[in-house]
Formats: sequence, structure tokens, C-alpha cells
Amino acid sequence: MEKMELSPMRNMAKQKPEKPRRTKRVWRLKLNVTWQRMKKALKSGLRNRLRVHLASNLNKLPTLKINHHDLAIIRPIQHVMKKKKPIRPTMPLEKLIQLPYTAADFVDRGDAMTPTKSPVENISTRWRELHGLHNWEGLIEPLHPWLRREVVKYGEFVEATYDAFDFDPLSEFCGSCRYNPNKLFEELGLTKHGYKVTKYIYAMSHVDVPEWFERSHCTWSKDSNWMGYVAVSGDAETTRIGRRDILVAWRGTVAPTEWYSDLKTSLQRLGKTNIKVQSGFLGVYCSKGEFTRYNKLSASEQVMEEIRRLITFFRDRGEEVSLTLCGHSLGGALALLNAYDAATYFPDLFISVISYAAPRVGNIHFKEKLNELGVKTLRVVVKQDIVPKLPGFILNTILNKFTAITGRLKWIYRHVGTQLKLNMLHSPYLRRDPDYTGCHNLEIYLHLLDGYVSKTSKFRWNARRDVALVNKSTNMLITELKIPECWYERPFKGLVLNQYGRWVKPGRQAEHIPSPLRIESCQEPPPF
Repeated sequence: MEKMELSPMRNMAKQKPEKPRRTKRVWRLKLNVTWQRMKKALKSGLRNRLRVHLASNLNKLPTLKINHHDLAIIRPIQHVMKKKKPIRPTMPLEKLIQLPYTAADFVDRGDAMTPTKSPVENISTRWRELHGLHNWEGLIEPLHPWLRREVVKYGEFVEATYDAFDFDPLSEFCGSCRYNPNKLFEELGLTKHGYKVTKYIYAMSHVDVPEWFERSHCTWSKDSNWMGYVAVSGDAETTRIGRRDILVAWRGTVAPTEWYSDLKTSLQRLGKTNIKVQSGFLGVYCSKGEFTRYNKLSASEQVMEEIRRLITFFRDRGEEVSLTLCGHSLGGALALLNAYDAATYFPDLFISVISYAAPRVGNIHFKEKLNELGVKTLRVVVKQDIVPKLPGFILNTILNKFTAITGRLKWIYRHVGTQLKLNMLHSPYLRRDPDYTGCHNLEIYLHLLDGYVSKTSKFRWNARRDVALVNKSTNMLITELKIPECWYERPFKGLVLNQYGRWVKPGRQAEHIPSPLRIESCQEPPPF
């Protein structure tokens, strides 16, 4: 057996000293005196001069008389003293130099910039699995690259409902979409996904709000808001994904009346069944008014009318059709209500829901009915986000731990579908101080999705999505990246310098002015 190499301290014990042997107490006392003298010498002004090894300087210290035996003992101690503690930068997770991106990467260098697009794969043979045929078993841990790309894609469709929404309270078109349906994806850079918008959806809330909440400058509509849109995949995208995909994207909470609806926690029965859903969400989805310009039909009726038209059109052509419903926050709740409607009318249609930061919507009977109808739901949540824990943040959290006892209670909210849980601490680009508003932001979700591999893995080093998008409407990026907060806004807050040198608010182009005629049922085929 190979012998282990002994340390210098042990080798010294085997050597026969020339001088008489001394006791351990004497050695300890001598070492203690030696250390005290060394410290005193370093503190008296020699600290800046001694930059070499301690052993080479011991003979230069006149106050220290050390023989060969002392040197043999001090050398291993000196070896330990040579090690210097590394200086750590003020990074939340890792050293700044280890980040794939630094502040220099956000300076425009033309063709040298890293592309933000991920590879586009043909998923025509596996699209049913990617949309939950087997409830995403084996695709989430670890996250399959094809699934990641599809979930990010649908998230960008939902993000378009925020980017195009006019929430300027001084605008006469506040609450509408800034662009007409034919130009929406072109203006927002989403034509790369190969879909085209076919219809806009408008919703209203029957709630009484304070006068200071009312849109006094709005002329296009005082009771309706643009809530989302219906789109359909083009021919090239249809070939890639293996079917004609009808997409419905629902916007999250922005308008004051929608916040009022979100705060309602009472459950409302659907018909004569035991199915109950949150009354505020149902009010946004089903409210309509005879004397309104945009909501003579409710959001439910508008979207179902367009879905029926598209399904009939493409099935008559012999094509396979699927329905994908997606939404963020309130939009995720509306997507579930929409899925319940669509699955009831089209029991043979493949329907999937992809929600981001969605709250609970209904009781156990609502959950069971969606499962019975075959609706596949993927819930993307962030651990630090409180909204997916609502309604009933405290009560439902406690009662859900006793499912065996409380599982059949009609007044307890239940989540639907398969969960994909993300964690803000996995990203080295995000700040560590708690910001619950920022945790709920959709761009945070898409950023974490793009870098997610598994619960135990680090942030994906080759994530392609632009990190600067995180700060579009938040201040969640670390300061080392030097990306300004809330940078996504109109230049000069919408004002322009006219030909006479005056700053004025420009009027909208005629093609982008909302019109109630666009929400009426269109009998023309999709624009392909």
C-alpha cells in the first residue's frame, strides 16, 4: 500500500536534533512570542514594504532570532498566510465577469450583436404532445426546448395586448388598440411568428367607480376596453406546426374597472350546475349593453362567433384545426372561461390553454368539468408572484392542504391544469430586492422561461431572448447592466413638433381609429 506523504511538521518530529530536546510548552511559548513580534513588526510600518514571501524576510528582522528548527515549523504556517481572499464584486448571484451579458453587450455594434431568435423547429409530428396530450409529462422537468419556444411564442402574443394598448388617460382613444388588426403584428415586430389577426375583442365591466377613475377625455367609448384578439396561423406556419392553429390572446388587468372586477372574490353559479366561478371574471367575460357602441355583444359572444366562423371555414377545406387560448393575469382567467365555452360547443376540437400568472377561477366542479371536456391547461407561475395564489391567498392555501376533507366543498377555489413553476432567483440578471409588482410582469415570465432548464439547473447560458425587454415597464434588471427602467414609452410622451414649431398631440391615422364596424361578424375568408 502506498504511503501517504507526511507534512513538514511530522517530518520534523522524526529528525534527531543536534541540540537537547525541548518540551512542548517551550515550543508553544516560543511560537507565541514569535507571532506577537511578527504582528508588531507588520503594524509598525513594514506592511507596505513586505511584498515577498515571509520566509525570505524573517532573517531581515533584527528582533527575531530564529534557528533552523523554528524555520521548519514556521514555513507551513507561512504557506497558509500566502493565500489571499478573493475580492467579490457586488453581484447578487455570481461574479459580474461570469455573466453571459454585461453592459457592453447592450451597446449597438451592428452585425456583431448576438441574434435574439432561437432556432425554429418543425413540430408537426409532436404538436399534440407539446400542447398537453399527455399533460406535458416528461416535457417540463427538464423543459423541452421545443416546448420552451412555443410557450414563449404564445407569451409574446399576449404581450402584444399590453404593448398596443392605449392607456394614456389624456388620450381620446384611451382603452383602445393603437393599431388596426391588419397592422398589429407588423407594428410590434411579430410577423416572424406567421399569424394574422382576424378580429378584435372588446369587453366591459358593470361596476360603479369613483369620478376620478372615469375617462373624461375619452371619446371613442366610455364603457368598453380592447381586451384581446383572435388570430390564425398562416400557410407556412401551419405546415411547421402540423395544423391550422386558431389563437385567442387575452389581455391582463389595466383599466380601473378591471381592477374592481379582480377584487371581487364571490363565486357565481353557472346555470343550474354546481360549477361556480369568480363573479368579477365572469362579469368581464359576459357583460354587454344595448346602448354601447362596442359591446352590444359580450366578449364571450364576440370571440365564440369568430371561433365558429374560422373552424367552419378551415374544416370545410379539410384541414385539421386546433384552438389555443392564452392570457396573462386576468387574461389567463378569461382564457379558461373561453375554453369552457369552446369545449362545450366543439367537443371534438383540440383545445389547450397557456396562462401566465393566472389567478384561481372556479371551484372543484369547474376544474373537473374542464378535465372532462378534455381541455389541456399549462399554468406558468413565478414563485415570488402573489397573483396565482389569489383569490383566497390565506384561506384557500390552508384549506387546500386538507384536500381529503375539503376537496368537495363548492366554495373553495381550485387551480386547473399542469403547473410550470419558475423562480426569480435563478436569473443572474434580476435584482434581489422584493418587488411584488415586478414579479407579476409578463416580461419577467418570458425572461425566466427563456432561461429555464429545470428546478435544479442554473439559468440557461445560451438563452437568446433580449434581456433588456425585462425593463420595458419595470426596474427589475441589476444596475450593472445599465438598462434604464420603464424605457418602453412613446417619444416625448406622444407629442410631436409641427411645422410651425409647436408641440402638439397628433391625431391618429384614419386606419388606426377604432370602429364598431370591425367587431361585427365578418363573412369574408381569413386574409391568406
